[in-house]
Amino acid sequence: MSTSSAVPDPSSSRKRSRRWAASMAIGGALAAGGAWISVALLDIPNPVTLAALAIVKPSAVGSWFPSRVVQAPTKARELPFRSRPILDRVVWKGKTIPLGTVLDATHTNAFLVAQDGVLIHEWYRSGRDEATLFPSWSVAKSIVSLLVGSAVARGKLSETDKVSMLLPELRHPGVFSQITVRNLLDMTSGIAVPENYDPSHPLTGTAGMYLTRDITAFVRDNAHLAFKPGSEGRYRSIDTEVLGLILARVEGKPLADLLSERIWKPMGAQADATWNLDRPGGVEKAFCCINATARDFARLGLLVADQGRAGEARIVPMRWIERISTPARRSVDGWRYSAQWWHAPDGDEDDISAIGVYGQYVYVNRNTGTVIVKLSDHGAEQDETDTLAVMQAIAADLAAKSH
Repeated sequence: MSTSSAVPDPSSSRKRSRRWAASMAIGGALAAGGAWISVALLDIPNPVTLAALAIVKPSAVGSWFPSRVVQAPTKARELPFRSRPILDRVVWKGKTIPLGTVLDATHTNAFLVAQDGVLIHEWYRSGRDEATLFPSWSVAKSIVSLLVGSAVARGKLSETDKVSMLLPELRHPGVFSQITVRNLLDMTSGIAVPENYDPSHPLTGTAGMYLTRDITAFVRDNAHLAFKPGSEGRYRSIDTEVLGLILARVEGKPLADLLSERIWKPMGAQADATWNLDRPGGVEKAFCCINATARDFARLGLLVADQGRAGEARIVPMRWIERISTPARRSVDGWRYSAQWWHAPDGDEDDISAIGVYGQYVYVNRNTGTVIVKLSDHGAEQDETDTLAVMQAIAADLAAKSH
């Protein structure tokens, strides 16, 4: 999160939050000595995998973990491409510079712009193309939200349901009996699994959940509250993971199969995606780790921009589009937030985004029909406010040229 914007940077806790410091976790595990024995006891990936994760780029980690396929339809829905000029000079950290310079500075691998269902700009860094599968990181959280919306509309789930009733094995006194599905959606659960990492405890918090080979046990073993559920908003990846466990239970199928059935096939994705698991045949990492093409991330954005429709097909209930577009009562670490979607600090109500830690964005502006996908290897939560301001400027420029 940049502090150079005129908009105040949200609290430093969010700057540290969602910081997937895999290298910190890995380094701590290996430095402890007896690495093979240690990882066996901790039930985390083997030292070879851990060492690789310490050095590979965030855009390349998807293949290092087991995954389940998210099947695409036999035939993709057409995503028309008609090249149009987009804003080529933008304000970045107080200076007007070429958009290409911003993309270089933020280590962008793919940058797509669509408007009114048409792809108008598509750029890839050398070595990547329209067939490359890019990790979503926390963009997955917003996708999980769309699956929750579908389950709610079909009566499988209610936002007032208590976690302890949906997942009886998590019936922990005083914790999951207080937490509702709504609390999880809006990041107000109070579950005390920190996003920031202490080097002296490298496998705790979200880093531990990312590396564990038993996510269900991790959730069960971390049943503690930092504050009363619903009393404040604090970004916690474990909230989304619990939502994922709930969805798999009430729908009776793994999340990857659910995503394929409810969204991927109906929206006409062009390629199979994958969803990383905690272990072979295990549980999806609901809080992160969907690997898909940039064009299919664009299709997801267009689905939201078009009120939950893909062509004539209604995929996401309109009421859920309204839900994610209306900021929840509690902000999350200084940002407006609603059902796993971010609202830019100075954007309008129809300006929402799915954001991943290393610069993954699916930006949606329903007022202008604009969707922007930016997939990067940029720091940890770095320059988010400035990046969203660039996207807002591109959307505004497109809207002005359309009139």
